[in-house]
Amino acid sequence: MQDEIALMPLSPLEDREALNPNPTQWDFVLVCDDHERFSEKNRKKRRFLEELSKKGFLIKEIKDKKLFNGVQAPSGIFRKYQWLLRNPDIESERLCTQQQEEQQGVPVTTRISIVSYILQNTEINPDEKLHDLIKQKVFETAFPLHEREKLNKFLELNWARWGAIFHKQPIEEIRAYFGEKVALYFAWLGWYTCILLAAAIPGIFLFIIGSIYFSSSQVSKEICEAKTTVMCPLCDQKCPFWALSDTCTYSKVTRLLDNEGTVFFAIFMALWATVFLELWKRKRARVVSGWKMYWWDEEEEELATDLIGNPDHPPRQYQHSYFHSTVVLILVLLMICLIIGIAHALVIYRVVVTVIFTQSNSELFRERATTMAVLTGAVLHYLTIIIMSKVNRRVALFLCDLEKPRTFSDRERNYTIKLFTFQFFTHFSSLIYIAFFLGRINGRPGDYVRISGKWRLEECHPSGCLLDLFIQLAVIMTLKQTLSNFVEYMCPCLIYKCNLLRSNPKNNGRVHMEERVQNPCKEEWLWNYQLNEVNIFSLFDEFLEMTIQYSFTTIFVAAFPLAPLLAFINNIIEIRLDAIKMVKLQRRIVPRKANDIGVWLQVLEAIGILAVIGNGMVIAITSDFIPMQVYKYTYSPCLQENNTGIDCLTGYVNYSLSVFNVQDFENRKEMAEFNDLMGNNITHCRYRDYRNSDDYRYSVQFWHIFASRLAFLILFEHVALCIKLIAAWYVPDVPMKVKNWHLREKNKQLVEKLRVMDDSTDV
Repeated sequence: MQDEIALMPLSPLEDREALNPNPTQWDFVLVCDDHERFSEKNRKKRRFLEELSKKGFLIKEIKDKKLFNGVQAPSGIFRKYQWLLRNPDIESERLCTQQQEEQQGVPVTTRISIVSYILQNTEINPDEKLHDLIKQKVFETAFPLHEREKLNKFLELNWARWGAIFHKQPIEEIRAYFGEKVALYFAWLGWYTCILLAAAIPGIFLFIIGSIYFSSSQVSKEICEAKTTVMCPLCDQKCPFWALSDTCTYSKVTRLLDNEGTVFFAIFMALWATVFLELWKRKRARVVSGWKMYWWDEEEEELATDLIGNPDHPPRQYQHSYFHSTVVLILVLLMICLIIGIAHALVIYRVVVTVIFTQSNSELFRERATTMAVLTGAVLHYLTIIIMSKVNRRVALFLCDLEKPRTFSDRERNYTIKLFTFQFFTHFSSLIYIAFFLGRINGRPGDYVRISGKWRLEECHPSGCLLDLFIQLAVIMTLKQTLSNFVEYMCPCLIYKCNLLRSNPKNNGRVHMEERVQNPCKEEWLWNYQLNEVNIFSLFDEFLEMTIQYSFTTIFVAAFPLAPLLAFINNIIEIRLDAIKMVKLQRRIVPRKANDIGVWLQVLEAIGILAVIGNGMVIAITSDFIPMQVYKYTYSPCLQENNTGIDCLTGYVNYSLSVFNVQDFENRKEMAEFNDLMGNNITHCRYRDYRNSDDYRYSVQFWHIFASRLAFLILFEHVALCIKLIAAWYVPDVPMKVKNWHLREKNKQLVEKLRVMDDSTDV
């Protein structure tokens, strides 16, 4: 197909060279279908391109299966940008002449960012901008071009390949190609991954120590030997009594996780979370100071770009509506209630599945009913996370539109807070139930709490509630970090391969070479078009994924000490996956300036506080650490004379089980018939609780343990928060070297100003 090339600059001919010093550099490409000449879509397209031409833009049209319109901005726009936003970190630049500034030019990332802003805000009608034209199918898409022969090749060789998985990231080159915001993301991700290693090593050490003493725990020994201890049935119909020794293996696994070292590891992780953020603040200060971006002002940048695009357009005003805020707040609360309701549905699912497995004809299912319910519930929870993530995004965007944010940055900030809130409840509502409510609101034998008066609420695993939480965390983290990464990489890769196959030219090599000589832009534009489209929130999605992972790694780490190790392994792979996607599989992301990671820092700090609360509650409520300590120092045989050689936890299992008379069951007739059929003659059974055997009221031991749990929780959280505050004070946010550098620069600027003033006075 023959190409049609049209140049449409409306500026004077004598100014074209000055406005476009590099006519081969195209800042953006607009793609559309070849509309009929007199159609409404074609008319809007021409009007939009004419508006750009009036602003001095050079436009080149290439016709293939689609119409490609290359856009190049005049250099005068960037001279205005340099004049309005001279870098405040280098005040001496204010003394440079205008000619020196013009020779210096602007970085390609800044150039693309400015052009993108102007394109997005160019109007053909009062409320019709590029975004609206793309929705109306006037244009299919708009994107900046990759530089295949320049920096892109360097990043492909030194960053975006699996062979560089253990190499240091070229942050400066990433910044030069993708802009400061992307570079800061990878700098943060690399730093987070390195610091994860410091958390993974103690977690591995704790797991190894637990493995060494896997079979030597006194509690596990007593459970394994308790073959005559009859436990109450786990369901109502056709459920047999069972021996406590049946949970021997599970009790050993529980002791692997639930030991004295867990407390110290939880405190260590609270300190780790604080030190990680403080050290990141220091690294960020060094990085942005080296980029001369420390004093960069986002609002000033936005105002300057607005003036460049349309000097007559007044700045958009800040707005606030109490009515809109009230509506948004109510809708957010309703959305959170919906997510919590889904968590309750998962609870009902586990209850029903436990009953089904228990009544199954398979002996394996009957014996593993609770474990199977927890495992399948975890998989179902993961599926709900995938589905609700899509729903949460749409709702968050809708709520952001209701608030009518002033700028894209404001919109992104509001979107971040709302979507992270929804995602946090989606991921953790079920985990919070398992950690703090499972087995504590289900009642007791003879007086169970039931759903719809029929199904008993599920109980903790017979070996303890911590094992249920461990299984849930392990399944979700493993699935999320394997399947999600696989889909995240394979989908763009397959789409890109399909696009290449569809657009493979049937021309012979000679014709293809002739086309390249006649029109060198065509091949580059087609290749960029075949790449995957980049969402405006693509970088946001990467941050969100990592902050959710950070939540899993810190909030319930007491129940899953291997979480930092899994996160570390995942992130090593994640960095290369993201690099390959951005460099090889996706169109070039529009660069954006930034001097920090924005609202994500506040999100991470909030997660650090939740980690202290969550781990304290896991140890105090979910684990058996407190009941064991109460027994050891209040009721154990070590308190008696001449018993110094005995293990202080001897007798703990019997102490932690209450006695129930089977005649007091609600369905005692059915159970009696079933037990007669099974040949059992059982009058009493045991269950996990601290109740009297006559009236089933809470015993004195229960209140001792309750008071100890509350005291430990208060003490743990105060100690951990104090450690966090001390660490935050002890480690300065900005290194003294960076502060002194800024101090010298400010002094140098003032001295230079004073000298200029003295010289002008003398004259």
